[in-house]
Amino acid sequence: MIRIDFHSHTIFSKDSLTRLNSLIETSRRRRLDRVVVTDHNMIAGALAAHTLAPELVIIGEEIMTTRGEILAAFVTEEIPPGLSPQETIKRLRDQGAFISVSHPFDFARSGAWKMECLMEIVTLVDAVEIFNARSISPGCNQRASEFARQYHLPGTAGSDAHVAFELGSATLVLPQFEGPDGLRKVIRVGKVQGRLSPFWVHFYSRYAYILKKVV
Repeated sequence: MIRIDFHSHTIFSKDSLTRLNSLIETSRRRRLDRVVVTDHNMIAGALAAHTLAPELVIIGEEIMTTRGEILAAFVTEEIPPGLSPQETIKRLRDQGAFISVSHPFDFARSGAWKMECLMEIVTLVDAVEIFNARSISPGCNQRASEFARQYHLPGTAGSDAHVAFELGSATLVLPQFEGPDGLRKVIRVGKVQGRLSPFWVHFYSRYAYILKKVV
């Protein structure tokens, strides 16, 4: 069995200062077997991290659509923001990526989904993020878990780390697999291990965002 953090950010995201070496070293220290690097609307950081640690890093992307955020793993071609969810998913499907939905019911964040929009893509995605360690309220994750059960979707879990020390705060424990198709075969037996991060981690993201604006 392996532990995977499906959601993490690096200095390539506008609201993170986590350097690639720090992400890799911390992930190894936390005994993560794999970590999906999902910077906002780009894969340059994930590509660079994968080059440094190909056995550890899965190339991913968190993509802002016109309705909410999509969380993808095994991305080979960057998807731009601002497309419809359907077009975003089509482009990810064309490259074989594994497709999940970021923190769908965390309405404190801009990437949350309205139910009617989520229903339009429920049959098009591979999974839903059912545990995000940065959700301020545990009810957000509970609602995502209930939605996944209701519509027979498997769940992913991730720290949504924007600071290195957050890595591994939420993971999914899975059997060994290879590539996105292998992940699809084992994802339903995954077990969430995680805890919510303290609310003040969001101040680090805000600091990073402001710092990058002024520097």
